[in-house]
Amino acid sequence: MAKMRSVQVVRAGGPLEMVEREIPEPGPGFARVRIEACGVCHSDVLTREGLFPGIEYPRVPGHEIAGVVDAVGAGVAAWKKGDRVGIGWHGGHCGECDSCRRGDFQTCLVSPKITGISFDGGYAEYVVAQAAVLARIPDTLSPAEAAPLLDAGVTTFNALRNAGAMPGSRVAVLGVGGLGHLGIQFAAKLGFETIAVARGRDKEPLARQLGASDYIDSRSQDPAKELARRGGARLVLATVTDADAMTAVLGGLGIDGRLLVVGAPPTPLAVPAYPLIQARRSVAGWPSGRAIDSQDTLVFAARTGVRSMNELFPLARAAEAYDRMLSGAARFRVVLTMGAAA
Repeated sequence: MAKMRSVQVVRAGGPLEMVEREIPEPGPGFARVRIEACGVCHSDVLTREGLFPGIEYPRVPGHEIAGVVDAVGAGVAAWKKGDRVGIGWHGGHCGECDSCRRGDFQTCLVSPKITGISFDGGYAEYVVAQAAVLARIPDTLSPAEAAPLLDAGVTTFNALRNAGAMPGSRVAVLGVGGLGHLGIQFAAKLGFETIAVARGRDKEPLARQLGASDYIDSRSQDPAKELARRGGARLVLATVTDADAMTAVLGGLGIDGRLLVVGAPPTPLAVPAYPLIQARRSVAGWPSGRAIDSQDTLVFAARTGVRSMNELFPLARAAEAYDRMLSGAARFRVVLTMGAAA
């Protein structure tokens, strides 16, 4: 049998180790993808550390996958060998529960699947996934450009376009990091008055380069007061993983303003009731999206010039790439490549 390289975790908290495995065959309704690039996301910690309930080992992490269809199983008509495709966080659904019957596959109630958690992911040369979760990659995006858009990208783009804000609305993006640097670009390209909020003046030039028309330094300024002085934000997209930083911007929401959480703080978010009641403010969260949402994200990015800022590592250096991501020092996404053009 033909072999492939994979980087797996054999136990919760164990090391990332390179192994050789047999190249898997796709069953009915599934497709095999030859991977060209895979993003290294902070959510991969769930696989490495065994933080997601029910995870089985050994497991190959990775849910920002860009590649080419290599083979399809019986009953797959929408995809053919050679198609450029991506696979994101959403790795499968039952198709029969109330959520799925409404087309809301991301919130499947019966058997939701997560790439790199429920089944082996993208730290490998091949992956097999349900054909229904594939997203088409435009020819103008390279594999390394496409990969981070399949989770970090779709999370921010999908959140922004479903938040109820209209073009011209004042939108603040909290954080200029792995999620935030994409959120700023998407917000600006969607036509919002985009304000970046981050710690320190050193991030301001990049935030403006990415499309922000204004910048608030939360280290030297009160972000809530500064947003309120500008008329209040219709939406704050919270991309950081700091619960206190999220709480600090609540007072900067305008009437009917919404704090939309896409970063996942390890501690609870403190939400005082009176500021919510006073101005009909709300706090909500947003998951990534379905395959078609990923495809929409890729198409929008290709057409408007939104690009992830990436640091590239070969698959053989996956452990180093993971540590680089975990350090928080990467600018801004870490991507594994399998020898394809980046």
